[in-house]
Amino acid sequence: MLSGAMADLPSSTPPTGAIKHLLTVMARLRDPAGGCPWDLEQTFRSIAPYTIEEAYEVTDAIERGDMADLKEELGDLLLQVVFHARMAEEDGLFDFDAVAQAIAEKMIRRHPHVFADTDVVSAAAQTQSWEAHKSAERAAKAHGNGGTPSVLDNVTVALPALSRAVTLQRRAARVGFDWPTLEPVLAKIEEELAELRHEITNNSAADRLEDELGDLLFAVTNLARHLKIDGETALRRANAKFERRFRQVESDLTAQGRSLNEASLNEMEAAWQAVKADED
Repeated sequence: MLSGAMADLPSSTPPTGAIKHLLTVMARLRDPAGGCPWDLEQTFRSIAPYTIEEAYEVTDAIERGDMADLKEELGDLLLQVVFHARMAEEDGLFDFDAVAQAIAEKMIRRHPHVFADTDVVSAAAQTQSWEAHKSAERAAKAHGNGGTPSVLDNVTVALPALSRAVTLQRRAARVGFDWPTLEPVLAKIEEELAELRHEITNNSAADRLEDELGDLLFAVTNLARHLKIDGETALRRANAKFERRFRQVESDLTAQGRSLNEASLNEMEAAWQAVKADED
């Protein structure tokens, strides 16, 4: 028995005026008779990097708290969705309406406590229910493709390596493959660092060094997950801090009539420590 909220949902929702206008603009840009030459020559593969870039620019606007910029960046990201959907429609695959309808149906399916008569008593219970639905969908997809389902299915390789590491770790943790405390996580980092030191000391080949460095980064990423810290955010903060301090070192040395090329490492280090002390 469907709840009232579920029953009130139309089976298909036509695009709003603004969305319809955007779809018309994209169709015009892709029109072989008078469209934009650059837009016409694009493919799914060629604009994929732009899609990723726009997603990061949305994140950047959020982190800076710039809501005007966020509105613009969300528009840029939406354009990417419209662009992909338009190319798919031209190939007879699907259109924007099918994309929107599919995600709406998925959200309804994964929220039975909202759209049906299932009760969820807490956010934790909702997360568990959500994961159960996703797991069932992955299993059905794997069986449909003739494969064996895995908890690691559909973790896209296109994710940034750090983000993908966290996702893989979270998936494994859901079935109990995880350390319950921080101590073994920290011990693993020390173990991987020791193994990397060993390879460096032995002048090992680049692939061995890369392998051990990757293990160390994976272990550090696991620590961030256990600390409930987003590794990407932490690294971006570290990047921003390094850039801020390095620029100040440049500025301070310039004020002393020195350039970085003229300064010794000891002078640059002294300037760096001075900048750190000022921040503290």
